[in-house]
Amino acid sequence: MQLWVGLGNPGPQYALNRHNVGFMAADIIAELHDFTAPRRQFQGWASEGRIGAEKLLLLKPATFMNESGRAVGEAMRFYKLDPQAVTVFHDELDLAPFKVKVKRGGGTAGHNGLRSMDAHIGPEFRRVRIGIGHPGHKDRVHGYVLGNYAKAEMDPLSDMLGAIGAEAHWLAAGDDVRFMNDIAMRLAD
Repeated sequence: MQLWVGLGNPGPQYALNRHNVGFMAADIIAELHDFTAPRRQFQGWASEGRIGAEKLLLLKPATFMNESGRAVGEAMRFYKLDPQAVTVFHDELDLAPFKVKVKRGGGTAGHNGLRSMDAHIGPEFRRVRIGIGHPGHKDRVHGYVLGNYAKAEMDPLSDMLGAIGAEAHWLAAGDDVRFMNDIAMRLAD
């Protein structure tokens, strides 16, 4: 079993924030792959499903970003999973908007959700880094990540999320490179 986690903040006021793109990715994966309806579990909303041969639990922590590791740790303990079974979808300031990169392990780069994950489960989980770009100056980062996507960004956002959902089978199969390449090819059209 794999545990896929979308990072974000709960509540309708955060729904279109750049910081919530992990929640958005989880939602599109659940929708495109016919996961169960979300239920309250593990301090969040959990859905179950299969992608290819892989059984997955999709989790959106309801603990707010800076405590998301608590929810993930609880789900991992329940299913007796190790960090290698965990994939986290999150916003990434250091990537151009709508670029998608996958890596295993690494630092937190000041991301409160990743910092919480690291504290609760260690750093060796897989990260699907979803680019949101950088506002240019560190003083503007907080307002930028908690700001909504602009109207002009909605079509590229929708295209990128659709590509993540459509190519999720490569991620489930462990082929991170094919996942990234196929998303890039979809978005290049």
